[in-house]
Amino acid sequence: MALTGLLLLEFGLYACCFVCGIITAASLTIVQGNFGGLCMLYGLIRYNESANAIEIQSPSSSSLCYFVSAISVMVAVVCFSLSLYWAYSFCIDGDIRRERPWMNLILVICGVFLFFLLITGCMLKIGRDQLCGSVVQHVPNVTSCEDAQTKTWASPLKGARFYNSLHKAETAAWVNFFFWIIIGALVIFQRRESSGAKAIVGGYGGYGGPAGGLFGDPGVTAAETEPFFNRPVRPQ
Repeated sequence: MALTGLLLLEFGLYACCFVCGIITAASLTIVQGNFGGLCMLYGLIRYNESANAIEIQSPSSSSLCYFVSAISVMVAVVCFSLSLYWAYSFCIDGDIRRERPWMNLILVICGVFLFFLLITGCMLKIGRDQLCGSVVQHVPNVTSCEDAQTKTWASPLKGARFYNSLHKAETAAWVNFFFWIIIGALVIFQRRESSGAKAIVGGYGGYGGPAGGLFGDPGVTAAETEPFFNRPVRPQ
């Protein structure tokens, strides 16, 4: 029952990681769409004094935003597939069980996702900070990136909520990273528990012993289960 509870907790974390991946990809895509398809991570802006509007000086490569979105979508798809599998297994079989090879596979997936989520989180953090630094430096009467959301942007740019969207994408990426750390810890714990259970059931050196008799070990013979004292006298 304890392992089943941990599996259900893991199932819930997969669902949360799916939501975080969708939030990151959607928020970054919205910002990219509001800026005419340009990627504003690590981007630079300038202020047009004649038009009193904020313009883009030099955007970053679109591949940066596509990379972050692709990683987030990939994590969301894998989490959605795992959630469907566990839900199907629980509804059909009434229980959730997992063999050791599946645990090893989840640990590999966890390691890969942690690596890429760390990269995407750092890209969102550093890229947003560089963009905000350019905003504060070039736009007059602006002391923070949030203040620039209320300023006028050159058409067709829409910067009304660019900072909030980038902040939401970054937060979702780091929460996703944290959840996968918990998933990895849960899988490692379940892996050790399942190994310990097999060692207890199997006995030492293949000997069933009294514990095997109590738990119905098929390796225990009828002679081993007979009482040691006061055995009935067998006819000659």
